[in-house]
Amino acid sequence: SEKLLVLTVATEETDGFQRFMQSAHYFNYSVKVLGMGEAWKGGDVGNSIGGGQKVRLLKEAMKALADQEDLVVLFVDSYDLIFAGGPEEILRKFQQANHKVLFAAEGLIWPDKRLADKYPLVRSGKRYLNSGGFMGYAPPINQLVSQWNLHDNDDDQLFYTKIYVDPLQRQTLNMTLDHKCQIFLTLNGAADEVLLKFGTDRVRVRNTAHDSLPAVVHGNRNTKIFLNYLGNYVPHMWNYEHGCSHCDKDILDLAQLKDYPSVLVGVFIEKPTPFLPEFFQRLLSLDYPKDKMKVFIHNNEVYHEKHIQKFWEENRNTFINFKIVGPEENLSQGEARNMGMDLCRKDATCDFYFSLDSDVMLTNSQTLKLLVEQNRKIIGPLVTRHSKLWSNFWGALSPDGYYARSEDYIDIVQRKRVTLAKATHLCLSCMLQGVFMYITNSHEFGRLISAAYNISHYNNDLWQIFENPVDWKEKYIHENYTRIFTENYLEQPCPDVFWFPVFTQKACDELVEEMEHFGSWSGGKHEVSDSPKALSCVSTDSSQSKMEPKALLGYISNCVLTLTITAINTDLYVYCLSFMSKSTKMVPKIQSLVYTTLHHDSSTFTINIALNNKETDFQGGGCRFHRYNCSIESPRKGWSFMHPGRLTHLHEGLPTTNGTRYIAVSFIDP
Repeated sequence: SEKLLVLTVATEETDGFQRFMQSAHYFNYSVKVLGMGEAWKGGDVGNSIGGGQKVRLLKEAMKALADQEDLVVLFVDSYDLIFAGGPEEILRKFQQANHKVLFAAEGLIWPDKRLADKYPLVRSGKRYLNSGGFMGYAPPINQLVSQWNLHDNDDDQLFYTKIYVDPLQRQTLNMTLDHKCQIFLTLNGAADEVLLKFGTDRVRVRNTAHDSLPAVVHGNRNTKIFLNYLGNYVPHMWNYEHGCSHCDKDILDLAQLKDYPSVLVGVFIEKPTPFLPEFFQRLLSLDYPKDKMKVFIHNNEVYHEKHIQKFWEENRNTFINFKIVGPEENLSQGEARNMGMDLCRKDATCDFYFSLDSDVMLTNSQTLKLLVEQNRKIIGPLVTRHSKLWSNFWGALSPDGYYARSEDYIDIVQRKRVTLAKATHLCLSCMLQGVFMYITNSHEFGRLISAAYNISHYNNDLWQIFENPVDWKEKYIHENYTRIFTENYLEQPCPDVFWFPVFTQKACDELVEEMEHFGSWSGGKHEVSDSPKALSCVSTDSSQSKMEPKALLGYISNCVLTLTITAINTDLYVYCLSFMSKSTKMVPKIQSLVYTTLHHDSSTFTINIALNNKETDFQGGGCRFHRYNCSIESPRKGWSFMHPGRLTHLHEGLPTTNGTRYIAVSFIDP
């Protein structure tokens, strides 16, 4: 390996260059970098011809090496190339090729297709020269590049091609191509031939067309994104035995800093979004010094102005800087996002910019610290939609530039592979500057919420149980509800009458507001609906309205019915076919007429949820079960009692003596 010298050209240390050097150091290559700090004048080689500056620099370097006959020089690109094998392997394969100069090969010709017929025919393998990687003994390499007399922005690959297709030059220099990718793999036109081969300590790239394990992998032309995918594993970035080897590298230890870095948080509300007040609470709960946080909010929805106004009034002095841009500014998404970044870019005290859309619910209060500590130029936390594979991570791109699912996508999204992955949806400016975008799934950071949001109701979040069940339950379900199942958190004030917590205070208030806003109370009339799923806004036990609140019905069917297992030890809920719910408002002058008489419910069992507070909102009220001479006279807001509806539990409503009492009643029939 001492006889092998790697030469490369890099005028600045991009993320791609650092990745190249990491792979070189892993295999203990001897690397000499040419042109560092020099202005790049070689043109836009990613999109057109160019790269002659690389030949000039190599020509200058080879003058000092020309007389070292035993030295093998390996010249490679660095921004879009990684090593997958070591120097001993490369030297062995080079000697087996039995030529003095060996170039990488590819299946597509560039940049002059008119030269295709001048290439020697090959029985199998790739026919055309690629200049991103070649090697040879020092004297012939020097002889090769000493012919360069063009400009820095002329094309390097065209220069080498013209020499190779000249039979006399090819014979004199003893040149050949690595037709079957034994050493060099150029990905352009060959992506469908490539698989990852996982070993105990490192990961190889296998070319299935030629059953080879190339040692140099080059993401030329439009394959840089695919190279990023391979670079997430090769040569030792992640494997099954050891996991992620680089996730903890170059970590910024915040505990060792005198001051935390300053972060500008850009919040973007571009469409009606459920649970926005909870989103803001998550933002406030981030465990990061508030005197190091600045907030910029772009709100494009008039509907959300009330939420933002409340947040601003309560927290305008919490952060060191607080700026809001509303819908009246009529900014496009692009303009708004650029404005947010510009606020940080033009602020000398701004160290990091954190862009956060309103449909991201951060549940990890350490998120900001964890991202800053990763010390990457651009990084995002992996967030997924609950019980879905939908996430903010694009594992791959389709040929037309849209989302595609990579082989590792599911494992990364489900955190079976904990890693620091390079994201594929690179913005153009990042690609041009050699900046990688990373996504980390090292922790559970939060979730994406569904933005399917109907804002035609009074309390719109109340209707989100099916679209966003986790957020709905967090907002509306009593904090002790799950203890029913883990700790038997039930009370039994009367025989076969079970009392348990169901709703939060917020849920009760919004249910009452929703019914009052709907405003179709019966005024004491007693009518029965034919709809088994209608919810009524009635005074006592009266008429059903035409509205169907999916929230309440969904909760009853998905949550409350499971209590029958715990409470009455039956699987009845499994066979539940229909039920009827109604919201009841009991006002003394009406209730005394119709609701105090003894009665059975025409249901297998009944659920009765208290929606407001006794003594504070009303006096009196409750329920008496005649057969057991047992009463529940102190209903708790958000709690429900469940009892059989027919046969055994003849009951009556105790009169409300003052104020207004609200309850939600459901009649369950198997």
